[in-house]
Amino acid sequence: MLRLFLSCLILATIASAQNADPFPKPPNVKGIQVQMTDDALALGIHHATINVNITALYSPKSQPAKGEFVWNENYLASLDQQIKPLSDAGVVVYLIIIAYPSKNPAINAVTLHQAHRKDLKFTVGAPNTTNGFFSAVIGMLAERWSGAHPEHGRVWGWIIGNEANSHFLWNNLGLAPLETAASEYEKAVRQAQQAIRRHSQQARVYLSFDHHWSIGMHNVSAQEAVPGRDFLDTFARLARERGDFDWNIAWHPYPENLGNPRAWADPNVTHDDSTVKVTFKNLDVLPKHLEKPELLFAGKPRRIILSEQGFHTLLTPDGEKLQAAAFAYAWEKVLTLPTIDAFIYHRHVDHAHEGGVRFGLWRNKPHSVVEPHSTKLIYDLFKKAGTAEWRAAADALLPVTGLKAWSE
Repeated sequence: MLRLFLSCLILATIASAQNADPFPKPPNVKGIQVQMTDDALALGIHHATINVNITALYSPKSQPAKGEFVWNENYLASLDQQIKPLSDAGVVVYLIIIAYPSKNPAINAVTLHQAHRKDLKFTVGAPNTTNGFFSAVIGMLAERWSGAHPEHGRVWGWIIGNEANSHFLWNNLGLAPLETAASEYEKAVRQAQQAIRRHSQQARVYLSFDHHWSIGMHNVSAQEAVPGRDFLDTFARLARERGDFDWNIAWHPYPENLGNPRAWADPNVTHDDSTVKVTFKNLDVLPKHLEKPELLFAGKPRRIILSEQGFHTLLTPDGEKLQAAAFAYAWEKVLTLPTIDAFIYHRHVDHAHEGGVRFGLWRNKPHSVVEPHSTKLIYDLFKKAGTAEWRAAADALLPVTGLKAWSE
């Protein structure tokens, strides 16, 4: 009886420690990957993503064999400085949980997936879920930003990894077939969700995908990247077999060609479930697929956020107008799809090391990587999104798309 009493007491204590606030319902879907906080707030955003490098959070003073972890307090404080001004302003903050490889092999051995590419020639790694590290770091972050400590700010969304269906380049867990890649990712997402649930009843976890649907990334093997649809369905099956939980989707519906902003003219995408990619042109394919009975949770479709996508600025006389028209087209499309909660634009400022694409609302300074210089035409349009000024501004760009009405 005493053991039962103590178990009930512990469960009651855990439940009372959880933040039970409902997930926020902002006025609209407008968001951005924030580089300049004051400017982002001036643009009227309601959603924001921030990258968190869990490798940099790990301190070599930790003793993982004993389950004892020490965290980088300076890095945590710097994250507070990004999160708190946004959440204090009512912005819904989503963290992108990623593991960049470290130059310290001992740290990598703890933080990165045990099968990661050993030459470290990858951008983002999958987390190590075998040694207690990942659960510990997510638990620490979830408690810090659960609402229990207003001095740190508040986080509502947790995007696990980056473009997990491209599991060699963007979520590296070594060369692996679809079943293995989805299984390893399911373990990470499940561990994250369980850690977050100890501190917040309504915070959400998200699976991260690129825009590939029935095909994988071009010119790579199936051991490196797989179709997003197949990865999603395999993940869902494994989650059901292991005990389903409330995961959601973070999709990246870039245009078919990242260097061509004309999203309305993507030549090879269709509106059926066998389409090669899901971009803004056929974005309806994703929520429709999520209505399949086996993908529902508690009888409802999973929620969707668009957590990374942008439109290239061509160096042509009409380049800025095409970029702005693409944003107007995308905004109008998103408003027709009720299970999409956020449209988070990438980038705030052009980045010199992003493969030649110029997605930003701002130009970067010449000879700088990402220092802001001046705004583009899309900046004012973005600011008007979700306001009474939107309709006139967006409709003025309709002729650029060749459409007669946005409803097309």
